[in-house]
Amino acid sequence: MLDVSIKNSQLNQQLLNTIGWNIVETEFNPTKLHHQETIFTLSNGYLGTRGTFEEGYPNDSVATLIHGVYDDVEIAYTELVNCPNWLPLVVTVAGERFSMDSGEIINYERRLDLRLGIVSRDIRWLSPKGHTLDFHFERFTSLADRHVLAIRCQITSINFEGDISVEAGFDAKPDTQGVQHWRTINQGGIDRIIWLQNQTLHSGIQLGMAAKLVVEGDETATIRIDNVTVSPTLTTNFQFFPGKTVTVEKIVTLFTSRDVEIPIAAAIQRLADEPRYSTLLAAHIAAWERVWQDSDIIIEGDRQAQLSVRYNLFQLLAVAPRHDNRVSIPPKTLSGFAYRGHIFWDTEIFILPFLTFTQPALARNLLAYRYNCLSAARRKAQEAGYQGAMFAWESASTGDEVTPRWVPDPNGNLVRIWCGDIEVHITVDVAYAVWHYWQTTKDDEWMRDYGAEIFFDTAVFWESRVQWNQERHSYDILDVIGPDENHDRVNNNAFTNLMVQWHLQSALALFDWMQQVYPEALAQLAQKLNLTPENLHQWTQIQERFFVNQNAKTGLIEQFEGFFQLEDINFADYEPRTKSLQGLLGIEATNQKQILKQPDVLMLLYLLRSRYNQQTLASNWDYYTQRTDHTYGSSLGPAIHAILACDLNQPNQAYNHFLRAALVDLEDVRSNAAEGIHAASAGGVWQAVVFGFAGVRMTEFGPIACPNLPHNWKRLQFRLQWHNEWYEFDLQQETEMVMGKEVSAVKLIDKT
Repeated sequence: MLDVSIKNSQLNQQLLNTIGWNIVETEFNPTKLHHQETIFTLSNGYLGTRGTFEEGYPNDSVATLIHGVYDDVEIAYTELVNCPNWLPLVVTVAGERFSMDSGEIINYERRLDLRLGIVSRDIRWLSPKGHTLDFHFERFTSLADRHVLAIRCQITSINFEGDISVEAGFDAKPDTQGVQHWRTINQGGIDRIIWLQNQTLHSGIQLGMAAKLVVEGDETATIRIDNVTVSPTLTTNFQFFPGKTVTVEKIVTLFTSRDVEIPIAAAIQRLADEPRYSTLLAAHIAAWERVWQDSDIIIEGDRQAQLSVRYNLFQLLAVAPRHDNRVSIPPKTLSGFAYRGHIFWDTEIFILPFLTFTQPALARNLLAYRYNCLSAARRKAQEAGYQGAMFAWESASTGDEVTPRWVPDPNGNLVRIWCGDIEVHITVDVAYAVWHYWQTTKDDEWMRDYGAEIFFDTAVFWESRVQWNQERHSYDILDVIGPDENHDRVNNNAFTNLMVQWHLQSALALFDWMQQVYPEALAQLAQKLNLTPENLHQWTQIQERFFVNQNAKTGLIEQFEGFFQLEDINFADYEPRTKSLQGLLGIEATNQKQILKQPDVLMLLYLLRSRYNQQTLASNWDYYTQRTDHTYGSSLGPAIHAILACDLNQPNQAYNHFLRAALVDLEDVRSNAAEGIHAASAGGVWQAVVFGFAGVRMTEFGPIACPNLPHNWKRLQFRLQWHNEWYEFDLQQETEMVMGKEVSAVKLIDKT
């Protein structure tokens, strides 16, 4: 377990490469199999494939997940399904199948090149019979063409003479954590091509995939198709001698009925037109180069931070959907099964800022998902007895609520889950993302055509959700769950109340703006949503009279009514530990104590940081930070703590919290990286660097930076797009305050 408070942490140094672009594994450890599968995940905005071996390994967790390919499941309603495995490539040497668990591994290196989006593996293998060979595996999921996947395997004989065969196929019916979701409609092969046609059992989504082999280095090699009707396989054989090298390329194409009407026909046709591996790779590399030009962060003086930041950004850039506005980014990206691939607030609050400032088209695409979910949000509000649009806490393809209502505990007892009913802050989170996308991009047309409808109809929901408290002459929001999920069914959660206050104030400002700029569009929208002057009057009244318990002198805000009366504990009494305090004490006991999964109030002060002074921040930091489970609470918290620590000029604390976030997957800080990438934490890492250490703020004159760099950072470089103009920042230790340098097209050059 990593102690991230130590400056020179014991991060697996074998995973660090001095170039700053490569995650390198130099020793294969089967006990870390599933963790490393997560680390070496590749995605391309359409699908993601875990870093399992092409030849397989006992008890591996093979997974390819495709955005939007859901199927019904018990309890959780629907889940992203594990799609047919496109990786299988088996090498057999003189009758012995190559595998990492047979023979002897003499040399080993696995590498994820973040700049190029390639996973490669080099092995010198001594077979059980004493034959020595070198293998080089390389693969990518094309960022240039989301339907193309490719593997290259190079085999070199060191001392072997004899026959080697290579088999390439598919695993047609993988399960999803034990649940079967596929039936095979058709499969076959002809003329060096194999294909598979599957369909999900309940949602009826069809998948078509096709593959071909190309051989280089042996002109006599032939390719045949075996097991045509059962499990089509492409097979080729070679006669080897010492020093001979043969390269086999497996090119795969994949479509679903979400993309085209007949996916199997599209896959076969696309495969027939595909060029060689090297040509496909060149297009893929060029696509990644364009992405990194705008989204890279350069850190000089801290190789650990440089590589870990790039790793987090890589996984977000890789998974962000580019061509489909009916999907969003799940909490584990497309790298694991946890949370069933459902969509939470993670995207809007933690991931979108990074994309809004560096890849605004991708941010707009993700917000379009929420727009397309408006009908479902209106259904949810109506079913709950409210008006307007109430977004689902967990959503999937339709936007309807898919949070489980009851789940079994380890003893088989059913536990009621209230998040889908009352974790209503998701609705203001979506509105916040809409507003800040607009404020950052000045994409007025998008706001007119899409954003305003989201913003106004969610404001209508809040108007119906609040309750008037006659005794206090204030408005309450009762029976909710805030971001701190250790406490449920609370009243007047400060995060929710004050964010809703901001929402209604901003809705009034948006209405005024549209009246001036787009009066006709506003009139049409008001008619569609049945907005009247009475709504505006109510919004004004509500935002002026929200109940919040805040100390007038110190600025300390009570997280919710009655929080200060809960039992205080000494966290040190429970150390050392390897699980959350809620996991140790139980749900009900934790609910009665001042133990935070993540700090609601500090999150509020970050999102609305321009509204609160240093004293308010300091008072709440001092109170809530010591009551937060930083190590095993929410992975969403550390990056935000890092930013606020920078605001409070606490650089050591900021850096420690930053490392908790930046290394959460690479270092397996929370012992759960095997379940998949922590997407929200990855987005928080970017925010910690840019809004924390760089101290970036937006002004009427453009973005400025007031940096507070870690002492070992010699230089920090990055770019932002604000109001449709690019700004470059080049910060050093002596930098006090600087305006962003406006540029038209500047490419960052890595000097490490």
